[in-house]
Amino acid sequence: MSSRDADRRIDYIEFNVSDIAKSKAFYGGAFGWTFTDYGPDYCEFQDGRLTGGFTTTAPVAAGGGPLVILFADDLEDALARIETAGGKIVRPIFAFPGGRRFHFADPDGYELAVWSDR
Repeated sequence: MSSRDADRRIDYIEFNVSDIAKSKAFYGGAFGWTFTDYGPDYCEFQDGRLTGGFTTTAPVAAGGGPLVILFADDLEDALARIETAGGKIVRPIFAFPGGRRFHFADPDGYELAVWSDR
């Protein structure tokens, strides 16, 4: 992708986490993300389309900020994977114009959502 193609698009998401290994285990188990470590305080994740990072260099700020929403072909399977990986469902599956989604909290308390158009 050229820099022109990336103009005004989400490029990177960074989470302040309390434990990088725990975050890697959760997101790897729930979503199959892969990781590249850059020392003890930083890890980059790749979800197959977007990259981001986990860092322990700043405090966890779990109750605010934008809502990160992931997509899943099979919403029920994604929910089960999140629970198996240690996530907590904070808003069960609900319908909205265009699809269905649910919200969950990761091990540090960040609230994210997963949606599907099916």
